Amino acid sequence: MSHHHHHHHAPEGNTAHIRVAFFLNLAFTLVEIAGGLWTNSMAILSDALHDLGDSLSLGLAWYFQKLSTKKGDRKYSFGYQRFSLLGAIINGMILIIGSVFVLQEAIGRLWQPEATHAAGMMGLAVVGIVVNGAAVLRLKKGSSLNERVVSLHLLEDVLGWVAVLVGGAIMYVWEVPILDPLLSIGISLYVLWNVYGNLRQSFRILLQAVPTDKDMGHIRQKILELPEVAEVHDIHLWSMDGHNSIFTVHLRTRELMSMEEIGELKQTIRGLLEAEHIHHATIEVEHPGEQHLQMDC
Repeated sequence: MSHHHHHHHAPEGNTAHIRVAFFLNLAFTLVEIAGGLWTNSMAILSDALHDLGDSLSLGLAWYFQKLSTKKGDRKYSFGYQRFSLLGAIINGMILIIGSVFVLQEAIGRLWQPEATHAAGMMGLAVVGIVVNGAAVLRLKKGSSLNERVVSLHLLEDVLGWVAVLVGGAIMYVWEVPILDPLLSIGISLYVLWNVYGNLRQSFRILLQAVPTDKDMGHIRQKILELPEVAEVHDIHLWSMDGHNSIFTVHLRTRELMSMEEIGELKQTIRGLLEAEHIHHATIEVEHPGEQHLQMDC
């Protein structure tokens, strides 16, 4: 006997906040690229690359927030939520390639520093703080997880622009052109570190690893503590998209149970799983002596 409890959480709210943040970020990225070339600043060009990645992230978040509302069909029985991982991987690859290119240029400038337009750097930094800050405030009005995550990412951009502003101010007062490639290297390494973390998490999800915030041993023990349950096997737990977890389990009862009693047992187990923020479960119940066919998953 099996029971399928499907409760996919649809994205909350609408996409208006992400759409506004996307166009703000994309427009400023274009200004930033032009400004980086004008000021001859590798630090600004490094941040332009970062903001370009953010624009792609926002665009994909906007697209996938709409796409993920589609329910399962013949092609994708679990729905379209996992498509967001594809966007994360594409963004990560673009940022890695761009960051390596910027690092090569910046390291070359360490040995032959070039003068930068410090006043222009400070001006762009102020605009960057204002634009990214406005995008953060806009996204804070939203309620979806997508909006909250992107808001935190843009807040990191604000801090990056603060670093550029401080560096520009120092170079405006003192002639230390080597500070620009040093800032560029620091920003690029910071971007690569974050990309590594995002890609690592994305691949863990694609490979159906147990979510890092879930303890399968603890869940197994909670089910075994139920007086009706004698044995638990074939227990599996993975995530669709990093937020929605899927759980399957086979359990054997201590004695024969009626359909009504089995229904109550499943309801109790679903309550335990809800407490662990697991909303999609498949529960297979076997009676004592019933032959179990071991399936390799």
